Amino acid sequence: MSAATIQRLALGLLVLGGLFGQAIASTNAYAENWAEKMFSETKHDFRIVGRGTTAEHHFEFRNIYEEEVHVAAVRSSCGCTTPTVSKDSLATHETASIVATLNTSTFIGQKAATITVVFDQPYYAEVQLSVSGYIRTDVTFEPSEIDFGEARPGQPQDRKITISHRGNPGWRIQDVRSHCSDLQVKLSQPVVKPGLVQYEMEVRMKESMPEGDIRERLTLVSNDTQFPAIEMAVAGRVRPTISVSPAAVSLGTASVGETVGKRLLVRADDEFEIREVRCIDERFSFEIPKGKKKLHFLQMKFTAGDTPDRIAQKIEIVTDLPGDKTAECVATGTIR
Repeated sequence: MSAATIQRLALGLLVLGGLFGQAIASTNAYAENWAEKMFSETKHDFRIVGRGTTAEHHFEFRNIYEEEVHVAAVRSSCGCTTPTVSKDSLATHETASIVATLNTSTFIGQKAATITVVFDQPYYAEVQLSVSGYIRTDVTFEPSEIDFGEARPGQPQDRKITISHRGNPGWRIQDVRSHCSDLQVKLSQPVVKPGLVQYEMEVRMKESMPEGDIRERLTLVSNDTQFPAIEMAVAGRVRPTISVSPAAVSLGTASVGETVGKRLLVRADDEFEIREVRCIDERFSFEIPKGKKKLHFLQMKFTAGDTPDRIAQKIEIVTDLPGDKTAECVATGTIR
């Protein structure tokens, strides 16, 4: 074999190796990209929080793909932050959260962590989430957060919290700010003791608070020139006027021409009647129950057509509750 031939073979191998390496890099980039696309955000700053206070953030993600998505593991680069997953297996259109909890009882000062979320279905990918925050030792809350628990729509709730500052007797809260207009705050006059300043704060959840989970923050603005602001969490849930279960209905895999039946549970706090069920896909049919009840069983049937297809269809249930309240679910499946 001539020297020229050897050189050409070596060059060819180098080119193939480069193309193969690029293909692997491209595949890895795509794998990471598909998972990250499900997240609405990947960074969060807790800013400044008090010692022992509740500091949680929900990184929400939604399965935008037809295949089921599974979270195999979540891990943190720092013990200052504990990550958990609210639901590890998601069908099409389902949502879940990676909950990042800053451990304010055991750590102080400036902290930062990288949370790695590992997916193993439909294939391997990793997503990295970043959190940071500063934990003060001189300010504490009792209880550790404002938690309204679960309430009915239009039902106001009141909670009280004690804010304590140890150290400077001249420390004062000058303002309490919130981005949520459905919260109302009343702050007492300060009680000053040797080495201690305390406030009693009352927080009201107005009747206008919308349905769903409450994840708000209040910002306390003080006269501390070094750390003028400190955050506190507000949590709770206003349960929906009406709900349907399951919210994500799996039809599974149906053969051409096959009929699949499912039963939906529709419930509310007050008696109601189902007026109609809206669905633009004519392959779906429904048996609407009669009368007023707090709980209805709604029969749904899906008849597969003559051609293979993937199904992802929204179903809207209209009731006679005030404002013609509706409940929604999504039906997914495959025709083969």
